[in-house]
Amino acid sequence: MAGKKFYAVAHGRKTGIFTTWAAAKQQVDGMAGARYKSFPTRDAAQQWLNAGGQYTASGHKSAAASTRQRPTTSQSVTEKIVMYSDGGSRNTGNVAGGHVRQGDKAAWAYLIKKDGMQYYDSLGEFGATNNKMEITGLLRALQALQQSGLNREPILAVLDSKYVLDAITKRWLAGWKRRGWARSNGAPLANKELWQAMSDQLTAFPHLRFEWTKGHADNSGNVFVDELLNQTMDAMSEENPIGKRSEVNPLATVADQTVAVDDSGNAASDDSEQMNLF
Repeated sequence: MAGKKFYAVAHGRKTGIFTTWAAAKQQVDGMAGARYKSFPTRDAAQQWLNAGGQYTASGHKSAAASTRQRPTTSQSVTEKIVMYSDGGSRNTGNVAGGHVRQGDKAAWAYLIKKDGMQYYDSLGEFGATNNKMEITGLLRALQALQQSGLNREPILAVLDSKYVLDAITKRWLAGWKRRGWARSNGAPLANKELWQAMSDQLTAFPHLRFEWTKGHADNSGNVFVDELLNQTMDAMSEENPIGKRSEVNPLATVADQTVAVDDSGNAASDDSEQMNLF
């Protein structure tokens, strides 16, 4: 999930508030003891700086430390491969029930940690919903893992999207497939083609475990992918509509499998019709 971010640097080459991760990263990258944190508003960033820019015990760590931090999970991590994915949309029409507009930026990102190495990728799309990017982020990570021959390894997937996690772990996905890719009330399923691809992809992963983490909090892997997709959206333009950048390190190059998806709504409801996804 993503929106406009403000990056406060308390200790770096330059201190202050930066409106892009690229600018903030220049001040902290490779600097011992760097202290920085992202915030949803400028006021919150300024308050943190005014208070001394200190981390809480569970807060964000320096760039060097964050690459070593274990994910926040409900049980000990035994998997040697830990994967994070995320998606976001800067939805300017998301007021009073409005929909995503054609010019709104959206992006997905993933991070895969294996044997002390980090692999990460991200691309964007104009006019896509948050949900579409959440699904795509996980799907691209799984495709990269399978292409690298790692799909039969024990893998932990950490996401902040209950929309994606509940569809898989609560077996809504199986129900949609059983009903011919329709919801329980017969309504069309949003992002149907992506869910069909996800259903096929999951069969190749016999040892895949999912966990939820709170977004925009203190999980370093989740913070990483959120910042990565925001960098991609910052890079999107008419000349570079997918926000392609050289500052990525993908596990594998996955052929573009973008499909036409009905993004007419902001979110697909679950079969209980009780959950307000966003």
